[in-house]
Amino acid sequence: MKPVTPNWRTSSYTETQNCVELADSDPNKVMVRDTKARSRGTVTVLRDTWTIFVRHAKRT
Repeated sequence: MKPVTPNWRTSSYTETQNCVELADSDPNKVMVRDTKARSRGTVTVLRDTWTIFVRHAKRT
């Protein structure tokens, strides 16, 4: 399987670069990183887990 190149983006609600970026171009996983510390690594979660997190965040 060919690796997917991350397509990093920030939320459309963000007015500054003091946020997180996510890459959801891979059909199986979502990657998250800090815009102010990109070199410090990423958090990678399964797409289903990310979907559950976003649904929960929207409810609160």
